[in-house]
Amino acid sequence: MGGLVPLGDASRRPGVSAGITILIIIVNSWVFFLELLGGDRFVHAWSAIPFRITHGHSAITLLTSMFMHASWMHIIGNMIFLWAFGPAMEDAMGHLGFLVFYLGGGIVAMCAQVLGSPNSHVPCLGASGAIAAVMGAFIITFPRDRIRTLLWFLIFFRVTYIPAVFLIGFWFITQLFQFGVVSANVQTGGVAYLAHIAGFLFGVVLARLFVDKKRVALLRNPYGFPYPQR
Repeated sequence: MGGLVPLGDASRRPGVSAGITILIIIVNSWVFFLELLGGDRFVHAWSAIPFRITHGHSAITLLTSMFMHASWMHIIGNMIFLWAFGPAMEDAMGHLGFLVFYLGGGIVAMCAQVLGSPNSHVPCLGASGAIAAVMGAFIITFPRDRIRTLLWFLIFFRVTYIPAVFLIGFWFITQLFQFGVVSANVQTGGVAYLAHIAGFLFGVVLARLFVDKKRVALLRNPYGFPYPQR
């Protein structure tokens, strides 16, 4: 019926190329192509299946599963969110720091999902836990930035600007609410809300450890004035 789609940070232009963000998008796209070719056999081989992991098998899938997606809408939605928040955080953390942060957030998120349903045989897959970590770091690092956002309802569309603290904060509250309402569905599949929550909290807690304050201080808004150091 309706919703909102973040399109990017309108308050700043990244000072370096978003090479790692682009690379992650390419890898996700390539793995999804392999999924289409390999079908269910490929998905079960490389996605995180809680029962298998908690019984000491296929730990590598905690990493591989974060590059897999269940459908076209799943991957498109995730990559849009990553592109909206990833470049600014890559600029703030540096290429290597951002890559380590992204992978760490994704693994922690997937571990939380596995521990939340340790006996489930349902495959867990998707980049949303890692992207939630990026969003958690963003709300800590750039809470006042305006996010260019597409609002839509039925056939009506409008682009507006929403402060990151409100947009991401609202998203997190909906994840908490949905987790409370549909947590019983974890065993039968569906959205991995627990992974979203764990990834977001990972980003909030560890953002300042990865962010380079000097890099943040040098970032400039579209009008050319440096942001004050926070």
